[in-house]
Amino acid sequence: MTMQSTVIGIDVAKDSLSLYRADLEQASELINEPHAIATWLKSLPAGCSLAIEATNTYHVAVATLAHKRGHRVYVIDGYRLSNYRKGIGGRVKNDLSDARLLARYLAHEQKQLHPWAPPSRLYRKLQALLHRRATLVRVTTALRLSFAQDRQLAEALKPVLQQMKDLERTLNRALQSTLKEAGLSAQAQRCQEIEGVGPITAAALNLAFLRGTFRSSDAFIAFLGLDVRVRESGRYIGRRKLTKQGDPEIRRLLHNAAMAASRTAAWKERYQAYLQRGLKKTEALTILARKLARIAFALMTSQQPYRHRDATAG
Repeated sequence: MTMQSTVIGIDVAKDSLSLYRADLEQASELINEPHAIATWLKSLPAGCSLAIEATNTYHVAVATLAHKRGHRVYVIDGYRLSNYRKGIGGRVKNDLSDARLLARYLAHEQKQLHPWAPPSRLYRKLQALLHRRATLVRVTTALRLSFAQDRQLAEALKPVLQQMKDLERTLNRALQSTLKEAGLSAQAQRCQEIEGVGPITAAALNLAFLRGTFRSSDAFIAFLGLDVRVRESGRYIGRRKLTKQGDPEIRRLLHNAAMAASRTAAWKERYQAYLQRGLKKTEALTILARKLARIAFALMTSQQPYRHRDATAG
C-alpha cells in the first residue's frame, strides 16, 4: 500500500502566509520571511505536497525553500483556482479559505498537475533583461506621446529619449550575450529565420522553451497563454478567449511578430484569407502568432533549419 504524502495549501500575501495542513485539518499563519519559512519547513514530514497560489513574486521564497527541502511544490494559477471554487459552490473567500481550497484542489487533482521546479540562473537572467526592456519601451512610448503636443517640451525631451534608446541597445546586447552564455545563440538565430521574428522575439521564444520540457507544441502554446478557452453547452456557444496564462511580454512580442509577418509575401495571403473569413484583425493576428510559435517550437525541438514551404503546407 502506497503512503500518500501530506497535503498543505499555502495562500501567499506580501507579509504573511496562510497555511492549511489537510491531514491534521490545521490552519495557521506564518511570516513570509525566509528564516521563518525554513524553520516551519523543518517541522514537516518528508515529501509533503504543497499547493501555492501563483503571485507576482511573493510565492517565490516559500516555493524555492520547500523545493530545496525535497517537498513537491505545485504553483496553482489563480484563475483556475477561482473556477474551482465556483465549481464546488464555495461562497467564502479569505486567506484561510484559499489555503484550505488549495489543499483540496491538490488532493483531488495532483495526478493532473506538474510539480514546480525553480528556474535556472540563466532563465532568471534572461527573464529579468526581457522585462526591463519591456518596461523601458513602455516608458519611452508614454513619454513620447505625452510630450508630443508641446513642441518646446518635446525638444527638451530628445536627449532623454536618446539616452533611453542607448539603454535599450545595451539591454539588447545583454540579451544576446546571455543567450550565448546559455548556448542558445544558434537556436535563437534559427528562430529569426521565421518571417516576422526578430532578435528580441527569438530571445523570448528561447526563454519560454528553456523553462521546461514540453510534450508537444500544444503544451508550449498553453505555456505561452495562446491557447483558447472554449465554453459550449447544447446550443450555447460562448465566446472563445485566450487563457493568457504565462508571460504577457512574450505574447506581446509574438503579436508584433505576427503583424510584421502579415505584411510579408510568405504570410500576407494567408492573413488576408483569415480576414475574408470574417475574423477580426486581432483574431487573425492571434492565429498567425500561434503558428509562428508552433514553428519556433518545431525548430527548437528538431534543431533543423526553417523551411517556409514545409511550415505552411496544408
